[in-house]
Amino acid sequence: MSLDNLRNQSFPLSRIEDWQAKAEETLKGKSIEKLKSSTYENIILKPLYYRRDKQQAPEYPGGTDFRRGIYPLGYVTNDWKVAQKITYHSVDQLKEKLQGSVEKGQTALSFEVSEVLFDSKGIINELLGDLPAEFPFAVNGRGLQSALLAALTERKENADLVSGYVGSDPISLFVETGFIEEDFFKSWMIDIKLANEKLPKLRTVLINTSTYHQGGANAVQELGIAAATGIFHLQKLLDSGMKLENVLGKMIFQFSIGSNFFMELAKIRAARILWNKITKVYGADPKDRGMHIAAETSSFTKTVYDPYVNLLRAGNEGFAAVLGGVQYLHITPFDDITGSSLLSERIARNTQNILKEEAYLQKVVDPAGGSWYVEALTVELAEKAWQYFQQIEAKGGMLEVLKSGWLQDEITCIRTKREQDVSTRKQSIVGTNVYANLAETAGSSTIQTCNNLIGVDGTNTIKIKRIKNMRLSEPFEKLRKISEENESKSGSKPKIGMICLGELKNFKPRLDFMRGFAAAGGIEAVESGSITSLEDAKQFVIGTDTKYFCLCGSNDHYESIGHDILSELNREFPERTFYLAGLPEKELQTKWANEGIKQFIHMNSNCYEILSTILKEMGVALNERTKA
Repeated sequence: MSLDNLRNQSFPLSRIEDWQAKAEETLKGKSIEKLKSSTYENIILKPLYYRRDKQQAPEYPGGTDFRRGIYPLGYVTNDWKVAQKITYHSVDQLKEKLQGSVEKGQTALSFEVSEVLFDSKGIINELLGDLPAEFPFAVNGRGLQSALLAALTERKENADLVSGYVGSDPISLFVETGFIEEDFFKSWMIDIKLANEKLPKLRTVLINTSTYHQGGANAVQELGIAAATGIFHLQKLLDSGMKLENVLGKMIFQFSIGSNFFMELAKIRAARILWNKITKVYGADPKDRGMHIAAETSSFTKTVYDPYVNLLRAGNEGFAAVLGGVQYLHITPFDDITGSSLLSERIARNTQNILKEEAYLQKVVDPAGGSWYVEALTVELAEKAWQYFQQIEAKGGMLEVLKSGWLQDEITCIRTKREQDVSTRKQSIVGTNVYANLAETAGSSTIQTCNNLIGVDGTNTIKIKRIKNMRLSEPFEKLRKISEENESKSGSKPKIGMICLGELKNFKPRLDFMRGFAAAGGIEAVESGSITSLEDAKQFVIGTDTKYFCLCGSNDHYESIGHDILSELNREFPERTFYLAGLPEKELQTKWANEGIKQFIHMNSNCYEILSTILKEMGVALNERTKA
């Protein structure tokens, strides 16, 4: 074939029906509907999005509903700020770390606000020096916002150059403390107004949805809450006499970014659609309707064990936030749960620098824009979130749904679904409920509830249900801790004996499954080797220091030798507990149970419950043995 002929070659045109036929052929006759999946937002995801899924979207960022960003040229002209939240033990350490961070790529001043910063007058401005004139703030002041703003208004030089945000969201603080203090709004609004006069470029009104995210909320709930909280704060400040453009210029929204990459990307885009719609109703000028967003990678998704996997999780989440078009970003250090180190903080900061400098995300305008999948998901998410927002408003708004407990119950429902999926390993947590490393130990979690919350004086205070911050991996981490405690008492790791029937090729698939299953609870699977007779099985049970055993083999070997071996083992060792790897046909399950199988362990088993029961029984037996 000549070069010209080669150049003129093209792929034949294919229709969606051709793809469906090929896909169903691969699925061996099953319907293409099997490839659809449902999210916690009750959104059905299709296996393929194509031209018919195209949604109308602005031609460029900064246009119409702001879904594609608030600046026409995106990060090319308005780069996102690297806002790594600095932790510290002393004022001197904070000063040193702030200076070192901005020299190594940090572009915003972000740190936890603690009472130590106000031990003496002027300490804040002394440690900050000239940095606020060059770098914007990215600070959630929480209950100490008032003190920090007061300190910043005392700056003798460059007060008008102070920018970024030092915000606080009273409602999210109420949710964390479990008390609504309505009088708190009075002093909060005074602080906002004063900062508006003294620090004109600083945003001070924070709408913080991270509290709900860390409690298990889905993206629809987060967006509905953001819209409802935004309106609550907006109306409060308008009623106090502030002008609409001034209030909008003081507002910033904070989101946590979870592990569902495209859902989180769409969440940021949908948030701007909702806020544009709301502010348009208020009559805001288009230039004031763009939502400013601060994002942080989720602590909800992070783990104590196998913490280096957190590097991948945080990188994925940070990538989604940037593609979504945030203005400030904090990426969680991989060992943040047990206390971050200088190394992990450096890696977290450099993850953002890599996204900027090596992935060139600061040079591409809205790389996700126009994607059929992203645009379709954004629209559906925005529509569902708008409906949820309307539900909140119909019930009286944010304070009322918190007082009644309706919102807390809604979030609990989603969290329970997530926990169930983790327990049954329908949702994988690498290094925790799948691919756990038995040789690994971990320190205790050092994450604690921040003490810079609002004070509760008991007057005009309403008690509400708290939404506690949690992590999905916590239940399995507790099992690992129980396993470690048992090991320290007994001198050996908890074990389950694996009675392997037949040759290696017959039992290996289920043996591998059981190894991973047991390891999720810190339990070692002890392999028998090939067992073809009752005598082999007896010798293995006698020689293995555990009460718990599981039969592993093919269905054929279960039927040919499994029943006889199990019946005899159960008769001779009645104090032992026997499990079966796999799920037999219904008509066989009763027979296995009568022969001594306590439980069938299979892909849909509740891993957490089974391992929890085993470890508790082991602990009780160990305590009795110790007392004796």
